Amino acid sequence: VMVNIGIIGAGSYGAQHAEAIAAVDGVQLVAASRTTAPALNEFIARYGGTGYTDYHDLLADSAVDAVVIATPHHQHTAIVEAAARAGKHILLEKPMAPTAAECDHILAVTAAASVTLMVGHVNHFSPSYVRAKEMLDSGEMGEVVLGVSTMSKFWFESNRRGWHLDRASGGGMWLTAGIHCLDRLTWLVNSVVVSTSAQLSTRFHDQQADDVGMIFLRYASGAAGTIVSTGYASGAPKHLTELTCTRGMLNIDYTGGVTTGRDEQWLNVYTPADDDWMHAALVGEWQAFLRAVGTGETPAVSGEFARHIMDVIFAAEESSQTGREVAVAYQPPELM
Repeated sequence: VMVNIGIIGAGSYGAQHAEAIAAVDGVQLVAASRTTAPALNEFIARYGGTGYTDYHDLLADSAVDAVVIATPHHQHTAIVEAAARAGKHILLEKPMAPTAAECDHILAVTAAASVTLMVGHVNHFSPSYVRAKEMLDSGEMGEVVLGVSTMSKFWFESNRRGWHLDRASGGGMWLTAGIHCLDRLTWLVNSVVVSTSAQLSTRFHDQQADDVGMIFLRYASGAAGTIVSTGYASGAPKHLTELTCTRGMLNIDYTGGVTTGRDEQWLNVYTPADDDWMHAALVGEWQAFLRAVGTGETPAVSGEFARHIMDVIFAAEESSQTGREVAVAYQPPELM
């Protein structure tokens, strides 16, 4: 059975999705939408499918079974609602939406329409993280006691857009990129966050959104977490998750792989075969989405899980504004 996909938001990340779709069996790109016609035509010429400058027309296309939504964050809710009404399954890019009310609305409209909703927390499919999760699930590392998850990156990379620079449109380092640290740490710890204390600020750029933050997390399991979320003007990249477990240390790096710390020595136990971890992860994400669409089962990254991640995001913002620790309200009964 072939599942036909429409990409809503055929920009730089839409292109990465198109390349992943081309590498996965059982799925094909049949349509794409983007408001700028010349850029849309260029996209269609490269990846195929029918082009639409209005996503409503794409949703009206009966050839489309499912959509990936890779638009600016503040546009997510309206598009999800229209897609759900059109009966299309949805792979929604993170962050889910810029407000808690919108996140709740997304869960409600997709549930009412009985369509599959999966959120694109791509780290769950990064080969290094998949391997680390297997090691944790097997029990060989014992329990996670604490973790530090770091993302330091150059903020004004080539795909940065105006809407990334304003919190009102879902911009800022924390919502755009730091969320990956929160997502992957929470997934590895395998517990909900009960409260958070954070300091977010704007230190490197003239924008209406944060570009640096440190976030402390208390997990229901008793584990503790710290997130370093930095979008620097001058620096060097660091993408690392460091876990302290009851049976050793575990460091996870997208390209460097997985390293264990035991008996006073560090040992590399896994190195990814593919240098392009993002492509490999997106391929895995699409395979997982296809399984969920095909079986009707809860997807690998459920709307409930993504909603919890967003609630931690919002609680951290509140903590930063008030200088107090903030309880995380939305805790799904089942984390996964």
